Amino acid sequence: MSTMPVKISVGPPVITIHDNSTFMVSDSSGEITGNGELGVFADDTRFVSHYAIFANGQPWLPLTSSATSATTARIHLANPLVPTEDGPIAPGSLALTITRIIDEGIHEDLDVANYSLGPVRFHLEIALRSDFADLFEVKKHAFTRRGHIHTEWTDESGELDTTYANGDFKRRFTFHPFNADARPHYANGRITFEIELAPDGTWHTCCEYVLAHDGRERAPVHEHHEHPAADRDDLPTGWLTSATALTSSNEDVYRLYRQSVEDMGALRLRAYDSAADVWVAAAGVPWFVTLFGRDSLIVGLQTMPVHPCLSLGALKNLARFQASERDDWRDAEPGKIPHEIRFGELAHFKRIPHTPYYGTADATPLYLIALHEAWQWQGDVALLREYRDVALRCLDWIDRDGDLDGDGFQEYRTRSSAGYENMGWKDSGDAVVAADGRQVTSPKALCELQGYVFDAWLRMAEVFDALDEPDRAATLRRRATDLQARFEARFWSDELGFYAYGLGPDKQPIQTIASNAGHLLWSGIADPAHAARVVERLLEPDMWSGWGIRTLSARNPAYNPHSYQLGSVWPHDNGIIALGFRRYGFAAEAARIARAISEAASYFVSYRLPELYAGIEREPGTFPVLYPGANVPQAWAAGSVFHLLAAILGLRADAPNGRLFVDPALPSWLPDVTLHGVKVGSDIVDLRFWREGEKSRWDVVAQVGGIEVLEQAWQPWPVGGRPDTTSGL
Repeated sequence: MSTMPVKISVGPPVITIHDNSTFMVSDSSGEITGNGELGVFADDTRFVSHYAIFANGQPWLPLTSSATSATTARIHLANPLVPTEDGPIAPGSLALTITRIIDEGIHEDLDVANYSLGPVRFHLEIALRSDFADLFEVKKHAFTRRGHIHTEWTDESGELDTTYANGDFKRRFTFHPFNADARPHYANGRITFEIELAPDGTWHTCCEYVLAHDGRERAPVHEHHEHPAADRDDLPTGWLTSATALTSSNEDVYRLYRQSVEDMGALRLRAYDSAADVWVAAAGVPWFVTLFGRDSLIVGLQTMPVHPCLSLGALKNLARFQASERDDWRDAEPGKIPHEIRFGELAHFKRIPHTPYYGTADATPLYLIALHEAWQWQGDVALLREYRDVALRCLDWIDRDGDLDGDGFQEYRTRSSAGYENMGWKDSGDAVVAADGRQVTSPKALCELQGYVFDAWLRMAEVFDALDEPDRAATLRRRATDLQARFEARFWSDELGFYAYGLGPDKQPIQTIASNAGHLLWSGIADPAHAARVVERLLEPDMWSGWGIRTLSARNPAYNPHSYQLGSVWPHDNGIIALGFRRYGFAAEAARIARAISEAASYFVSYRLPELYAGIEREPGTFPVLYPGANVPQAWAAGSVFHLLAAILGLRADAPNGRLFVDPALPSWLPDVTLHGVKVGSDIVDLRFWREGEKSRWDVVAQVGGIEVLEQAWQPWPVGGRPDTTSGL
């Protein structure tokens, strides 16, 4: 007798809704309780730290709940046995529905229905508290009271105002019930409604959450419960219609792609808009709702085949914060691209260096890579002229401060008492370990940093050719050739048959097997003679979990599949590695990664890939395990599907020369893909790819403009020679 397969949905045990830089995280009952990480947040401050709702002092019982979109949530509750002076209300006689819509502020609808045979009278009570904690303290579960909190109820307007002041740092939260069928009262920390309902009777109130700081109010735009949430456009104007669309007979790939496009739009940070089509996505919810250097640039690279707006937004906004002077507290040096910027109380009083903080060793070369890639897809040399001086300052930083000891390699070491120990993409304090599992001390020269600089130099050589500066271009090519030779001599380990994780403070190779080596294939610095071994090694059982490539070998004593970066699986890391595999000709292996990530996504709620998940081994009957505290949604996790598809389709742009290159290698599990509305410069093209027997075919379905679509394989940078003018994604 056969059995039906069980559908498993994996997701965080919380409800998260967000808009711009405001977000709300509640438990499945819609409440905010305890001293954990729940709350209503804006600009790195928690405005609401406690929310609970009662019927005559009894907590409501959860039935079901969900975020119905990025900005909306609905919670269904029922009553327990509720004692009243008229007699008890039987369990399940009352239904409470909470509907929340976030758009700067929050609009909340409370709807009660009486399904009992008789009339009922009871008090509906809402308990609210505000601690105005800094986001960093919330994340660490270590909150220090500094300022003063004052709460005041205004009976005439029915508003609860809670203000916080610590010197010139001031915040205010206003909770305003209105349109109620009963007048609210306030006492003992609770807003109370006296409700009387006939059989089949209903009761309603609207509530507004208004968050105020620095003379600005975040009030909800949505005003009344009669306007259904489905009518709202939660995304930037035209984003879903202007972004490249995908259709495929593979339902998992289609749904993952669609969800990722939606998540990118929903993560938009409107404070950084430069135009309707130039904006930035928040790095992730809940912890990274701000501008990040590395994250924003990688997201820009991921989304170039989808829409150029995120790359252009990252270039413009990060240029605004490029460091102009040395500041050890913030790990800033002239020309350096920032890591992140924060706006909470700790940043305001400079208790943390995030104003902005520059503790990243890779954002500066990644900026150059992103600039070149944006040009490859846009084709407008004016873009290069606009950021020429920013790029020159980046190149100067790479030479002057990126190379700490003048040995020709990039190293990092914090100079700040509150700085980050690690400044690569694996930036947790314990991420870089030796082969025996011990922590590697600073300074550290991670392998991928050398690859990023190599790639940046060769890309910028093409940029300076376009800007008619051939001497600069020639110098950068010579330096890249020299770096590649020295890199092979120092980083390739015959003992491992693999590239070293990096060089330690003693300048000796860190003989650790880690996923970072996969980035060397993406950047093109790896010697083609070593590529096959790198690919094979990353797919051996200690690195390959079945759900993707782990960050660290399971044979390392420090390995922990449930850790942040010591054996977990990161989708964006796998997307970059898949591109590297394809660049060196390993199409089947790239597709293997793509299948693992897309199948993992099918287990997550709404096909929304989290920031990371556990590196546990995939076995029959198992499912991916979410990392506690992972950001969901997270921008570069969502963007990983775009890199994975680019790897399978061999998609690269050369807009300056009016060309788009494809080189499809569709696996059997992905028999067809159609991309609708791919933009290359001012031209638009629809492309269809399909398998015919064992071969992959393609065709131009529709076209606006004169873009020429050609089939051509992507290659590594030629060792010692002038590279092709199409460097790829």
